[in-house]
Amino acid sequence: MAVAPPEPLTPPPLEPVNIMLDWFLSPQHAVILLAHEKGFFQQQRLEVSWQIPGDPSLPTKLLAAGEIDLALGRQTQLHLAAHDGAPLTRIASLVKTPLNAIVTINKGEDADLDALGSKPLGFATQEGQQLVLPLLISETVRQSEHYAKPRAVHFETADSLNEGELEAIADAFFHTLPSRLATQGQSATVIRYDALSIPRYDGLIVMANRNTVGRRMETWVRFVVALEEAANWIIEHPDEALDTVTAAYPRLDSSLTDEHWQDLLRRLALSPAALDIRRYRAMETFLQQRGITSEILTVEQLAIDPHLGQ
Repeated sequence: MAVAPPEPLTPPPLEPVNIMLDWFLSPQHAVILLAHEKGFFQQQRLEVSWQIPGDPSLPTKLLAAGEIDLALGRQTQLHLAAHDGAPLTRIASLVKTPLNAIVTINKGEDADLDALGSKPLGFATQEGQQLVLPLLISETVRQSEHYAKPRAVHFETADSLNEGELEAIADAFFHTLPSRLATQGQSATVIRYDALSIPRYDGLIVMANRNTVGRRMETWVRFVVALEEAANWIIEHPDEALDTVTAAYPRLDSSLTDEHWQDLLRRLALSPAALDIRRYRAMETFLQQRGITSEILTVEQLAIDPHLGQ
């Protein structure tokens, strides 16, 4: 009697994971995009999807409410949200240096920090409002009768400067905003945050809900393994990576992407799960010493390395 061949094994279903990005789709999301396009997520049995927030403050709010699985953001954003009581924790770093800075329109004078504090200013994020602006605007300026309260511009950073009502954005993406302004005939100056003595921080991180991170740790381990594979593949194949991203996401096929691609690659975290404990302690100390927060949170309250399971 002939023996029928065994039925082919059905591969296990992919586990869905949804991420909310921090901003519009951009080259800074390359590791996420390439992990998807090159199949690294699928190799880890994950089906990852993402969405763009309608407002920069949405990702942490929805993550804290348990309405999304993961959110992208900045280390400084995590600190401030945690001090507000949001149950968030960092599980990976995608970009190891800040991507934001003060961007000011050139008006024929040097960009002086002391003078800038009295100019019309805007901000896009919570950190811009709660961290950068208090360091930029002196109490004397705040008490002045001519003081104009900084304006929330959300995603409209370029338009807000072009309108002429604002002279600087406290937390703009320094890779893209000056170049966008240049195409519209505006010259801009970038002032990095070290001029305000803000400690160096992770410019793009992945956050999970702290209340559920324990029971989903195995998922997040697989997720960060896929990120590491993607980050290292990008470094080994930078030109192919650029071609893959721009072909799959035509919105990114632009001179801005080409112009800043190599600089962005130098900033990528090649071991995304690895946690720089000193960096998170330093930011907590800075925030408390400057009176921005009233207490110092422990690193364990802010971030984990999923590989260590804690």
